[in-house]
Amino acid sequence: MLISIGLSSAKTKEETDSNCSAKMEHDEAFEFLGGVPLLQRLPSSSVRKISQFVVVKHCEPGEYVVREGEPGDGVYFILDGEAEVVGSVSANDENRPEFQLKRYDYFGYGLSNTVHQADVVALSKLRCLVLPHEHSTLLQPKSIWRAENSLETCSPVENILHLEPIEVDIFEGITLPDAPRFGKVFGGQMIGQALAAASKSVDCLKVVHSLHAYFILAGDLHMPIIYQVHRIRDGKSFATRTVDGIQKGNVIFTLLASFQKEESGMDHQEVAIPSVPAPDKLLPMEELRERRLTDPRLPITYRNKVATSPFIPWPIEIRFCEYEIATNQTKTPPSLRYWFRAKGKLSDDQALHRCVVAYASDLIFLQVSLNPHREKGFRTRSVSLDHSMWFHRSLRADDWVLFVIFTPSAYNARVFVTGQMFNQKGELLVSLVQEGLARKISSGNSAIKSKL
Repeated sequence: MLISIGLSSAKTKEETDSNCSAKMEHDEAFEFLGGVPLLQRLPSSSVRKISQFVVVKHCEPGEYVVREGEPGDGVYFILDGEAEVVGSVSANDENRPEFQLKRYDYFGYGLSNTVHQADVVALSKLRCLVLPHEHSTLLQPKSIWRAENSLETCSPVENILHLEPIEVDIFEGITLPDAPRFGKVFGGQMIGQALAAASKSVDCLKVVHSLHAYFILAGDLHMPIIYQVHRIRDGKSFATRTVDGIQKGNVIFTLLASFQKEESGMDHQEVAIPSVPAPDKLLPMEELRERRLTDPRLPITYRNKVATSPFIPWPIEIRFCEYEIATNQTKTPPSLRYWFRAKGKLSDDQALHRCVVAYASDLIFLQVSLNPHREKGFRTRSVSLDHSMWFHRSLRADDWVLFVIFTPSAYNARVFVTGQMFNQKGELLVSLVQEGLARKISSGNSAIKSKL
């Protein structure tokens, strides 16, 4: 029996109550579909649309769900109960358990001119969601972040954070030619891509609220990174994931992230946004760079080095709150404040916005710990060791965010920075900490490959 869960447009009280029930069914469908492995590669907007188009099919034990040779009426997602594939599949097959279907499993065909290749029989009371074949194009996204655009028309940072699904909970990320690079894979890229992989493995109603990342080995710019997601726990309100970033068979990066469904609770904020100029009163970083090239108050050797160094524009727009007449060899305060936002318009997926903020958080963060130590001839080899973030409130990464950074300590070749992010209304969005390794070097030292 097929039952539509579409919303009615009637206005009577009885029908309004029915609409509320239907909305609850939509929410249940949306949350459930977010856990179906087949749909990991879809943007949340597509999953939302699918939840509006699916119909419910109920079957009794022993009843055929689909029959071999019958036209495909859509793709089936098992919501409750169990079923078994029979018919063309050998009953003596050693892999028989592979053909016993349960919650989150799926089968069927999205094309109306394709027939089912086997019988599927309900083993218990069965409830399936069926996506009719006329909506099957929703299963073929151009990007993991949005359904309506191809990668060529997405914002630059969306392209960087795009992953190719390889298998269930396994994704591939690459370093694009025009992405920021610092002689190795940028740490923020690994954080953002790993968080994207983790986000694709949880239902769409849960978003990351905290993450802890460890950088183990430097990443090779010219090789893809395989992100392997491990499902630690799935609860009603929370989900926990770990993600390993792998190159050449070695784990080079690992991330632990926790996700939460939105709920009401206590609300207070005891920290205030500092008094800084509005972002529209400040120069973009690219324009500031050009101005510094001709500023006679800066050493000519420094300006020549900057002028001859290759410059790749970042996908994140940055505006510093203070203009410093200083170089990387000038002692400055142990703090920094700047506004940032993604270039281009992002989709409305909150998971994407948090991935973008995670990506941007590592662009200018650990370097602040070196400010109190800079002097003429000062050179270091600095690498991030670990990076932690707590997301307090929903945010938009394509709107201005103020990043307030302070370094309270450096000792034993390890440096430490803390950060807070605010929106323009003064709401605290994110708290961050990072520890890194910073060693003074001479020109004869060779590059290190390990973070240790």
